[in-house]
Amino acid sequence: MTKKIYSQSRRQFLKGSASYAAMAAALGSVASPITLLAQNSNLRIREVQAYPIYINQRSDGLLDAPSFDGDDDPRRWRYGGPFEQLPSAIIAIIKTNEGITGFGMGAGGSAATEIIDKHLKHLLLGANPLNVEQLWDQMYTSGVFYGRRGVFAMALSAVDNALWDIAGKNAGMPVHELIGGADRERIEIYQTNGDFLEAQARGVKNFKRTTYGGPRASQDAMDRFINSVLEARDQLGPDVRIMTDCVSRDGTVEWAIPFCERLRDANLYFMEELLSPDNVFGYAELVDRIGGRGAGWTRIACGEHEYTEHGFRVLVGLGSAEILQPDITWCGGTTAGRRISALVESAGLELIPHRGASSWGFPIALTSPSCTMAESFPEGSAILDAMSCRVENGYVVSPSEPGFGHTLSEEMVLDFQLTFRQ
Repeated sequence: MTKKIYSQSRRQFLKGSASYAAMAAALGSVASPITLLAQNSNLRIREVQAYPIYINQRSDGLLDAPSFDGDDDPRRWRYGGPFEQLPSAIIAIIKTNEGITGFGMGAGGSAATEIIDKHLKHLLLGANPLNVEQLWDQMYTSGVFYGRRGVFAMALSAVDNALWDIAGKNAGMPVHELIGGADRERIEIYQTNGDFLEAQARGVKNFKRTTYGGPRASQDAMDRFINSVLEARDQLGPDVRIMTDCVSRDGTVEWAIPFCERLRDANLYFMEELLSPDNVFGYAELVDRIGGRGAGWTRIACGEHEYTEHGFRVLVGLGSAEILQPDITWCGGTTAGRRISALVESAGLELIPHRGASSWGFPIALTSPSCTMAESFPEGSAILDAMSCRVENGYVVSPSEPGFGHTLSEEMVLDFQLTFRQ
C-alpha cells in the first residue's frame, strides 16, 4: 500500500510540472525529469535478456545463406544480411527486484543480443533503472571506440527503451507523460503503401509510396513507380499529403534530380531517402536545388538510418534535411530520440520519426511540437500489433497505460523468437 501511495505522489508531482523546463527548475540543474524518482527509489536491475524475433514475413529467410548468379547479380546490391533492420528486430527484457519488467525493441539480430549479453548487461545489472539517461551515457561511452553507429546503437536502443518502459510503469505513467507531456492526445497518421483508396475511406489523409530506387534500378521499375505516384495524386485529390521513399543505399544527386523532376506534378510533401545515408553533402545539395533552399518542389527527408544525436547534429549542421526521421528502435532509443528532438526543434526543422505510430516511436512524435504525422503500416503481425498504438479515423491515439502501452509479454517474445536452424 505504501508503495502505491508513493508512486501516486510522484505521478502528481510530475503532472504538476508544466514542462520539462519547470521540472528542471524544480530539481535545480538536474538533466532528467525522472532523476528525483531515481533518488528516492531502491529499484534495481536483476536480469537482462534479449532475443531476436520474427517480426513478420520480412524475417523469412533472414538467416539463410543467399545464392547469387555471378558477381553481377543485381540482388547483391539489395542483400542486407542477417542484421539489417527491420527484419532483424530484437526485444530486450529487463527485470527488477520489485517485479517490474520492461520491454524494449531494437534491431541487429543475434549480433545485437551478443552485445547486450556480453557488454551492456554488465553496466545494467545492479543499477537503478530509473537513472535512464546516465546509464545511456555510460553504455554509449563504453562502446564509443567500436560502436558509435549501426548494430551497437540498435542494441543500445533495445535496452534504453526497456528502461523507459520500467520508468513509466514504476511511475504509473505513459512514457509520453514522463518525458514532458504534450498538449495533444493524437496525431494524424500517414500510411506507407497498401490500398490508399481504402485507407482514405477510413479517414487517412496522408500517404507514402516506397520503391527500391537508385542508379541500379531498372528503367521499367522506376517508370511503374512514378506512374503509381502520379495516379495516386489523381485518385486521392489535391488536398492530401503524398510522400515517396526510395529506400536508397547508393543514390546519387545526378540520378535523383531527374527522378524528382518526373514527380514534380505530384506535389509531394516530402521525398525520403533519395541517397545513401552517408551522402550527407549530397543531401545538402538536394535541399539547395529542389528543397526549401532551392526551387522548393518538395521537402528533403532522411535520418531513418542515422544514429544518436551526434549523427543528427551533422545532418542539421550541414542543412542536409528539412525533415528528420529517427527510428527510436535504431537510433539509440528514447533517450537518443529526446536529444534528437531537442536538436531538430531548436533548428526550426521538422521531426517525423520513422514508424512514429509504433509504441516506441509515438512518445517522441507526440512530444515534438513540429511533428505533424506518425507513420503507420497496413501490414502487421501479432507481435507488431502488440507494439502499435491504436489508430482511429486516421489518427494515432496516445495510450493511457503505464510505460509504452504495448501488450508484449515474455511468453509472446519467446513464442516469436527467431533461432538459427541447422
